[in-house]
Amino acid sequence: MRVVSMPSLELFAAQDENYRNSVLPPSIQARSIVEAAASFGWHDIAGNKGVIVGIDHFGCSGFGEDVQSECGMTVQRVVEAVHQTVANQD
Repeated sequence: MRVVSMPSLELFAAQDENYRNSVLPPSIQARSIVEAAASFGWHDIAGNKGVIVGIDHFGCSGFGEDVQSECGMTVQRVVEAVHQTVANQD
């Protein structure tokens, strides 16, 4: 297992294929993406078997922790996403 921090999809996409494959080997398809904003743009990284935890709607307001929980940005949801991606590999 590895954790990759990718603060810029654009910079990652601009790298050569060998570098991108060294960071995200094509053979590893169990990919869980955690994005505190919209999931837009992450589907290519997640692939067909990956799971993205993100917030794809707007209009919720309140205290940060409450809004995150309401929008599904919780530790429990991230753990579920990891389990789902592992299960998708079968």
